[in-house]
Amino acid sequence: MTEQEQTDQNLAELIDEARKVFAGPIAFLKSAPDLKFLPDMAVNEVAFAGRSNVGKSSLLNALTNRNGLARTSNTPGRTQELNFFDVGEPLRFRLVDMPGYGYAKAPKDMVRKWRFLVNDYLRGRAKLKRTLVLIDSRHGIKDVDTDILDMLDAAAVSYRIVLTKADKVKASHLAEVKQAVAEAIRKRPAAHPDIIATSSEKGMGLPELRAAVLESVTQG
Repeated sequence: MTEQEQTDQNLAELIDEARKVFAGPIAFLKSAPDLKFLPDMAVNEVAFAGRSNVGKSSLLNALTNRNGLARTSNTPGRTQELNFFDVGEPLRFRLVDMPGYGYAKAPKDMVRKWRFLVNDYLRGRAKLKRTLVLIDSRHGIKDVDTDILDMLDAAAVSYRIVLTKADKVKASHLAEVKQAVAEAIRKRPAAHPDIIATSSEKGMGLPELRAAVLESVTQG
């Protein structure tokens, strides 16, 4: 077996294992509007970050095959808490839905509270193994996205870019955005080099994303 064939086989096995894990028990644990409400660090965590209206809640619901796990809203900036979800029984790891950022109409004190909550969580959470930063395929990286990438780099928190709404653009445009994002993160110290393009509606990239989540929580 060649090295590439071995790599492909390992990925196929990881995708299959991840499918089984995400088909099992997944439950909302709690919301944390402040650090004092964070749950105990019993298991590893993977956080989901993204601009308001990037499709984060929809992706979490599609990823877990559950329509109502994460609340979706037409009102940007609705989620202002860290929401924790337990995966597996017995508990294997947790998913963390972070409040959306970059909503222009949000009051300044809310923006300030968001920054303190997220920054303190990112910097102080020893069990946080990776943050998945969601970027809209139609727009690519915006200034507000750059701010969160800077924050993650400064906190030395490993992160990976996940493109959302990939079904909304032509394949040629998606390829261009993917290339532009890859160039933008190339020299960032905490960035994972591989980018996953997804669609909550069409299911595109979801098996690979589940595998990426499982891989990140099982490393070390």
